[in-house]
Amino acid sequence: MTLTELRYIVTLAQEQHFGRAAERCFVSQPTLSIAVKKLEDELGVALFERTKSRVQATPLGDQIVRQAQLVLEQTAAIKDIADAGKDQLSSPLSVGAIFTIGPYLLPQFIPYLQRIASKMPLYIEEGYTAGLRKKLRNGELDVIIVALPFTEPDVVTQPLFEEPFVVLLPHNHPLAAKDAIDPDELDRESVLLLGEGHCFRDQVLSTCPNLQPSLEESSSRIRTASEGSSLETLRHMVASGLGITILPLSAAQTTLYAANQLVTRPFKDPSPSRTVALAWRASFPRHKAIDALREAIHASTSAHLNFTTRREPAGSGLLVENGNW
Repeated sequence: MTLTELRYIVTLAQEQHFGRAAERCFVSQPTLSIAVKKLEDELGVALFERTKSRVQATPLGDQIVRQAQLVLEQTAAIKDIADAGKDQLSSPLSVGAIFTIGPYLLPQFIPYLQRIASKMPLYIEEGYTAGLRKKLRNGELDVIIVALPFTEPDVVTQPLFEEPFVVLLPHNHPLAAKDAIDPDELDRESVLLLGEGHCFRDQVLSTCPNLQPSLEESSSRIRTASEGSSLETLRHMVASGLGITILPLSAAQTTLYAANQLVTRPFKDPSPSRTVALAWRASFPRHKAIDALREAIHASTSAHLNFTTRREPAGSGLLVENGNW
């Protein structure tokens, strides 16, 4: 029995498909299949039920997979302890970020981090919160950037900054004439949201509960982008005239469209927002690497997010004022 075989069965149990599991483990499908069968022969039990369309752990296999997961987590902790004896800013740092944060935050802090920790290679991955959670637990990622609330046993969570939500809409939309928007004013609008699985969708609905239709109301005004869509997809949909949307501030500052085609408006106080945070295993010993990452994020966001907005005199555009650029 090897750690590699344990990693194979844990991944196979998660993916329930030999091809996808092999891809995640960076091996061929026959290699993974042979290793799983070898482990089953060694243990003398069937770990998985195999059908043409699905692979599912047996009841006994499920118990063994859970124990294998614990072994992998402890192995990651051993590696962390070993890394503590090295230069904490020279070993690779694996950073994960959720889809609605990564594209906007990563380009801001990575150049700064490379300046203050030039010898520390970075591995970057984007994903859903649930996927990043698993990879943090099993040691595939060292630290993740998520939105609160985020709770996990033996994981340290530290808030980084509060990010307000803003409304993105066409320049000729009636709400564009306002300096700030009340959430209740969205009741009659066609609001575009991300699909299920995105925590940002849940955050929007929790901070703007009026967008969640009651059982008696039609849900036609809430339009959901397809699974796997992004905030950029929502931006394109707004530009196409399909509705309006709500974005985190960091995602609202750049656009590929001509000036005044799309405009952004803040909410009236108290503005809905999200708290962006770092999360890492409590056993992770490279505190200097975490400190460097935190410093880079704070330095970049203080310039990137510290601005005020006001409507242009003509009434259609968004003027950004920022003395820190």
